[in-house]
Amino acid sequence: MEALFAAALGILTASGVYLLLRARTFPVVMGLTLISYAVNLFLFAMGRLQTGVASVIGKSAEYGDPLPQALVLTAIVIGFAMTAFVVVLALRSVGETHTDHVDGREPAQ
Repeated sequence: MEALFAAALGILTASGVYLLLRARTFPVVMGLTLISYAVNLFLFAMGRLQTGVASVIGKSAEYGDPLPQALVLTAIVIGFAMTAFVVVLALRSVGETHTDHVDGREPAQ
């Protein structure tokens, strides 16, 4: 199971980096989103989440660590806000430059 999880993280990260290196704004936004998802899954993996344990301290001898869950929840909220900001920024750039190329110029033919 760990190998499958590591492969999924690697695929998400590689896809995100590939999309970040594209020259258009929408793939760049999607690449940032994929890398954000990969980081969230990585934080969950580092938290050693267990199934069937109490989520509140004191109900049993074993309990789930709430810190990775809180970190991922915060990262999801911040990631959503930053994605919305970057989309609005990209739309404004397209409106002013009339191209969706990341540097505002069309590539030379």
